[in-house]
Amino acid sequence: VQPVLADDLADEMSVSRSTLNNDLKKLRAEIDLYRLTILGKTGKGLILQGSESDIRHYVLENAYEALYRGYPLEEEILQMVEAFFADSPYERNTQAAFLRFLTVMLDRCLTDHPIGELTISFYSLTARPEFEGVNALAEEIGQFLGISLPPEERLFILLPIIGMRTPADIQNMQAIELDEGMRELGGKLFRQIRQELDIQIENPEAIEEFLYHLMFMINRLKFHVRMKSPLMEELREKYPLAWKMADIAARVIYGDYHLRVTADERAFLATYFGVFLEERGEKNKRPFQAAVICGPGRVTGRLVSAQLRKVLDSSVELTLFANEPVTAALLSAFDLIFTTVELPCETDRPVIRIREVFNEQALRQMIEKARYWDQIDIPVLDDNLFVMVGLLDESRFFVFDADSAYEDAVEHMARTLAEQGQADGDFPRRLREREQKVSMVFDHGVAIPHAPQYAHSRLVLAIGVFPDAVRYREQEIRVIFLMGIPAEPEAGASRPEIGGSPSGGGAEIDDSLLIRVYEEIISVTQDSALLESVAEAKDFSSLLRVLYRQG
Repeated sequence: VQPVLADDLADEMSVSRSTLNNDLKKLRAEIDLYRLTILGKTGKGLILQGSESDIRHYVLENAYEALYRGYPLEEEILQMVEAFFADSPYERNTQAAFLRFLTVMLDRCLTDHPIGELTISFYSLTARPEFEGVNALAEEIGQFLGISLPPEERLFILLPIIGMRTPADIQNMQAIELDEGMRELGGKLFRQIRQELDIQIENPEAIEEFLYHLMFMINRLKFHVRMKSPLMEELREKYPLAWKMADIAARVIYGDYHLRVTADERAFLATYFGVFLEERGEKNKRPFQAAVICGPGRVTGRLVSAQLRKVLDSSVELTLFANEPVTAALLSAFDLIFTTVELPCETDRPVIRIREVFNEQALRQMIEKARYWDQIDIPVLDDNLFVMVGLLDESRFFVFDADSAYEDAVEHMARTLAEQGQADGDFPRRLREREQKVSMVFDHGVAIPHAPQYAHSRLVLAIGVFPDAVRYREQEIRVIFLMGIPAEPEAGASRPEIGGSPSGGGAEIDDSLLIRVYEEIISVTQDSALLESVAEAKDFSSLLRVLYRQG
C-alpha cells in the first residue's frame, strides 16, 4: 500500500486541508478502538497501519454502506448462498451478516488485500461442524470465480455464523452443537451471583437459550465480532440489578477466558438476567386479594373498581363491598384494602383511602409497597419511591467520622443489629468471613455487606454514612448498606419471630423484597447527587428527608 499525500486526499474528497485535518483527528480516535493507526511523514504522505482483519472489521461496522452500496454480488453467488442457508438452521439475520462478510472478503481478496495468517485460535475453528458447510460453499464460489480461496478467507466468512445472534426458533437453535463447557460456565455464573448477591436463580426457563448465547458471545469476543445493543442505557436504568448480575458474569468470563466483555455484550447479558428475574417474580407471585369498600350505591363501587383494574396487574383479585357491613375478621383475609369511606373497624391490613377519581401513578407506588407489607418492620403506605424506607428506623442509621475504618464500621453496625435482636449473635462473624471470600464494595463509593441472619424471617437493613470518604482496598467508600438476609435455621434450631407471625402473607421466606431493595440501592448508586445527599445526612430525619424528596 502506497502512502497518499494529504493535499491529494483533500482534492479527491473535495474538502479543504483544515477540514481534512479535523476529519483525520476524529478518524484516528475512531479507528484506535480497532487497533488501527494513521501514520504520516512529511513529504511521504499518510498510510493506514494495522492488520487486514482489523481493517475489515472496521469497514463492516462503520463504512460498509458507504463503500459497498453499489457493489452487487453476482446472481449466481447469491443463489449459492441462498441454497446454503435454506438447508441450514441459521436465520435471516445471520444470512444478511454473512453476505456482508462475504462481500468484504471477496472485494479485499480480489484487489490483492488478503487477510494473511491468523492466530492459532482461528485455525481451531476448522474442527467445528459449522466450518464444513461454509468450506464447501467457499469452494463452490471459488470455482465459479476461477480462484482458490485460502483457508484464512474461509475462516473469515465463518465469523458471522459462529458469532450469530441466538436463533429465535428453538428447533433451529438445538440443531446447532453446543460447545462443551457452556453448562459448566453457566453454572459458575449463577453460583457467583448467589455468592455475591444471595440471589439464587434455579432452572430458569430460558437456560438453554442462555447457554447458546454464552457460546456465541464468547466467539464474538474472541474473534472481535462486535454486536451493538440498542437498549444499553434503558437496561442499565430499568434493570439495575440485572446489570449488576451482568457485571458479575463478565468478571467470571474474564477469569475463565481472559476476554473483556464489552458494554454492548453486558447489555445482552443483562437482558437475559432481567428475564430470569421477571420469571422468578412471576413464579413466586401469589394471587393478591384486594377489597374495595365504597359508600351507598354499587355504581360508585363499580366505577372505582373499573379504574383500579387499569392500574392493577392480573394477579390482583378485587372483591367489592358496597352497603355490606365489614368487620376486622372479614378484612383480615385480604392483602390490601381500598376504601372511599371511613372504615367502621380497626384492621392490621394495609389500607389505601381513595377518591372516586385518583392519581394513578401515586396509587401504583402505594400498591407496590403493600405487596411487601408483611415483610417489613415499619409498613407505611405512601407514594414515596423507596420500599426500603419501611426497613429503616433511627436505631439502624449510623454516622461515622473520617477516622473510622470501613471494617470497624461494618463490625459496629453488625454487632448493634445482633444486640437489638435484629440478627443472631454469629451474624458479625459471617459478614467477616464473606468479606474475606469476595469484596462487597460496589461502584460509586457504595458497599453492600450482607450475610444470612437466623434471628427471624425478615430482611434487615441498616445504613451507615461517611461524610468524608474512607479508603478500603484501593476504593473509596461513602455509604454502607448492610443487610441481614433471612435464612432457614439449621436443623434442630428454632427462630424467634419479631413482632409475631406476619398475617395475610404467611411467614414463608422469599427473595422478592431482597431483589427490590437491591434495585433501589443500585439506583441510588447511579444517581451521584442523591448518593451525595445520602452520605451527607447528619441524622435519621435528614436521611428520610433525602429519600422522600427523591421519591
